[in-house]
Amino acid sequence: MPPHIDRSEQITPFIVMEVLERAHELEREGRRIIHLEIGEPDFPTPDCICRAAQRAIQEGHTHYTHSLGIIELREAVCRHYRDRYGLEIDPGRVVVTSGTSPALFMAFSALLGPGDEIIVSNPHYPCYPNFARFLGAVPAFVDVFEEDGFQYRPEDIRSRMGARSRAVLVNSPANPTGNVLAPDRMEAVADLGLPVIADEIYHGLVYGETEHTILEYTEEAFVLNGFSKAYAMTGWRLGYIIAPPRFVRGLQKIQQNLFISAGSVSQWAGVAALNEAGPDVERMRRVYDERRRVMVGRLRDMGFGLPVEPAGAFYILVNAKHLSDNSYELAFEILEKAGVGVSPGIDFGSNAEGYLRFSYANSLENIHEGLDRIEAFLERR
Repeated sequence: MPPHIDRSEQITPFIVMEVLERAHELEREGRRIIHLEIGEPDFPTPDCICRAAQRAIQEGHTHYTHSLGIIELREAVCRHYRDRYGLEIDPGRVVVTSGTSPALFMAFSALLGPGDEIIVSNPHYPCYPNFARFLGAVPAFVDVFEEDGFQYRPEDIRSRMGARSRAVLVNSPANPTGNVLAPDRMEAVADLGLPVIADEIYHGLVYGETEHTILEYTEEAFVLNGFSKAYAMTGWRLGYIIAPPRFVRGLQKIQQNLFISAGSVSQWAGVAALNEAGPDVERMRRVYDERRRVMVGRLRDMGFGLPVEPAGAFYILVNAKHLSDNSYELAFEILEKAGVGVSPGIDFGSNAEGYLRFSYANSLENIHEGLDRIEAFLERR
């Protein structure tokens, strides 16, 4: 008998959640904590989306849907990519999922077997390597650097490719860096010959630049996108995959067995999001941009390293090595002594050790107060 493998033992903790949980303990003790650690929109879901969900319930759309998703939503996704990126995509390539995390698991399952490698940037979203390891695959890390705005160097990806390389993962705009991958670098990644898994969940939240979808450069790509971030729909659990046609049947079978279908009411809300909520997304984007500019200036004034200004998502990853080489201890020290939650860089990979991630998915008032507290903490320290 082969030895038992406890997959849960191979999964690393999501440290930002541990920061949040400790923050909640402090709040229960009566302290007021400023939350700059969590990447969740602080806006309510737009009214047009909520009304569509109410209509769906009233009209009885409360049962299982087609495993690929309702055709109305898949067609709306295709119109969105046509209008935004000039691409014609067949609705048959769209698989609607219960958020982008299931989409990520499904795409990894379609491409990766035990021992296969997927190339992932370092820093990266913490869950990427855990998904790969859970499937028995191996994350192959490629370091990215602050002086490049944490963008891939395609030549470094090429040098990391090997016989077991099955895919490269691109996240643009990126968590934790706020980086938007430049078009020439994205095209170079697409030309490397590996299938690309592109996490595009932060599309729509870009400031002063233009985001590009990997589908502009290759058909050998799995696009992961959804509604949580740009549409402030984290609790609705709705996402989708746009996949190469030959993989759709396999993804459908994974969906049928593991998830059956995405939630019916959320899917009808997603149709309204794509068809009606554009002005709401733009309003939220402008507010995020104002917060971003305030936070960038304040963090630089306080001495944190930020050579390239981030242009997407709602994160800023700053160099804090002048304060400590242990970002975990530093983040919890800031929480305990300043009452501000921030994310330690080590949560996002070894190449982010000594960095801190700040989220500006909070009100401008709270951002000012949180940064004031950190500034006073640094002066005392």
